[in-house]
Amino acid sequence: MNLKYKYAIMIIGDLKMNIRIGVSARHIHLCESDFKKLFGSDKALTKHVDLTQPGQYACNEKVNLITEKGKIENVRILGPLRDYTQVEISKTDSYSLGLNPPVRKSGDLKGAENIKIEYLGNIIEVKECCIIADRHIHITYDDLDKYNLKDNQIVKLKISSEKGAILENVKVKASKEAFFEAHIDLDDANANLVKNGDYGEIIYE
Repeated sequence: MNLKYKYAIMIIGDLKMNIRIGVSARHIHLCESDFKKLFGSDKALTKHVDLTQPGQYACNEKVNLITEKGKIENVRILGPLRDYTQVEISKTDSYSLGLNPPVRKSGDLKGAENIKIEYLGNIIEVKECCIIADRHIHITYDDLDKYNLKDNQIVKLKISSEKGAILENVKVKASKEAFFEAHIDLDDANANLVKNGDYGEIIYE
């Protein structure tokens, strides 16, 4: 195997299929009320670039994350606005902030860490909003049947690189619209020498 290339194969019976890996750096999703508190009622999110998942985009707007023990600046907001505010960081980030966020799927925020969010001197403290995102695969409901998968099913992701590994607990996350892609955070990517857009090995058992 040529280790110059990282690739992924979904194994379902006799079917083998490549899947792209998306690497998620720290970012934040804001609800409308929190966005207005930070940026003002006359402001709106402005698009920087579209993301691979349909309808989602990285914004030009950035904020700072603040705790009693540390601060991380220039954390990008992802759009569009949501019904809840959610901060997604890596375990490495949590050390500099003095936090211990749980590993959760998006929207599962009970027991998540509290954090302060700042923009140009405007500061809000949001309760139960900060998590480490779980590893997951985006897929449409239609493709669940196509590949004999189930929503919330757990699979494995094998990275074939110079520092490869098999990543456990990768959850299948189905939605009406999705780009078929495995999402891992920056810690997983750095540990396994993976960059956004690489391919690695997903194993379905």
